[in-house]
Amino acid sequence: MKKALLAASLLTFGVAAHAQSSVTLYGRLDAGLEYMTGVPQGPANGPATSSTHRFRAESGDWGTSLWGLKGVEDLGGGYKAVFQLEGSFNTMTGQGPGNNGIFNRWATVGLANNNFGTLLLGRELFIANGVWDFDPFGQSNWSSASLVRGRNWPQSSNNISYQSPKWYGFDVYGQYALSNATNWNGNGSTPQGREGGLQLTYTSALFQIRGMYDEIRNPSNGQLGGVYDPLNGANATGGNANGNGVYGYSREYTAAFNVFLGQFKVQGAYQAIRSSGMNNVLPGQPTTIDHEWGGVTWQATPAAALIAAVYHSNANNGAGNATLYTVGGSYNLSKRTLLDIQVATVQNSKSANYGLNANNFGTSAATDNPLPGHSQSGVYAGIQHSF
Repeated sequence: MKKALLAASLLTFGVAAHAQSSVTLYGRLDAGLEYMTGVPQGPANGPATSSTHRFRAESGDWGTSLWGLKGVEDLGGGYKAVFQLEGSFNTMTGQGPGNNGIFNRWATVGLANNNFGTLLLGRELFIANGVWDFDPFGQSNWSSASLVRGRNWPQSSNNISYQSPKWYGFDVYGQYALSNATNWNGNGSTPQGREGGLQLTYTSALFQIRGMYDEIRNPSNGQLGGVYDPLNGANATGGNANGNGVYGYSREYTAAFNVFLGQFKVQGAYQAIRSSGMNNVLPGQPTTIDHEWGGVTWQATPAAALIAAVYHSNANNGAGNATLYTVGGSYNLSKRTLLDIQVATVQNSKSANYGLNANNFGTSAATDNPLPGHSQSGVYAGIQHSF
């Protein structure tokens, strides 16, 4: 009898524990076919000398392929322990992000309370990714990251972040990432300089606005800038997978809006990107960038959406300007599966060589940038499944 009661009590405890905590596996697979013109050609160790076209299988053009785990445990009193692990991969090859680790996008643990907000520690998408909500193409491969060479979609380690609840339509998000170097901003002893930012959002039924400030410091010297290698785009004073110079290390000021008009959503943003402490800057290597965009999404049916957008970037110091024109759309076959298509072209001024992809600064064929003053155009179509 005692054994039966013990077994029953353990079973009850297990059911209660299960009800108070949960772990969710989630993910997304994106794949398709892509055709692009204005693709550079040239010697491996020299500048591109001509252009060609390319047809290839792609992964992640409409959205990053990823998988992850989310967990929550009820601690009582309205408090919860939370964690998130998330990594990206290439659907076409099955390969992960290489040296960046299996959970290169998210690896966080923290506390959450509906009344007080959420505090997290670990690796996260950098706060600059907050433009996602205001980009007509949701930071697809050809959108708001293209003309700033990936400046607004990096990840960040050593983070402390806070997300507030909504107060009368307002919410605040802040992020602070330590360099982990003996110099607070970075001194070359660690792979990341100090990073951080603040985001304020107001949301109503008719519109949404967001203001953001962020900065990414050069890990080699803690400054908001770096030295360019004009040929291959490598940063001679620290390196950054998302660009270099002002594209990698700078301050960014963003103002963005959404307007909700029934079946239509109108979106736009302005970004001012500013660097300082850049040495040995040559003509054509920018230290400031002004970036803006606008677009419209038409939700024609519950399943079908059509999108049109224009992105423009203007850089100083003779780096020129570029405009990306793009149209596309998606059709939901179900709640989890959609078909997508996008057509885009980048038109460069005489001295600019921005491409559709968020390529590093440089003129070698390895960067995938078009020849200066030339355009680059492309189309892709694919399928995306979420789970």
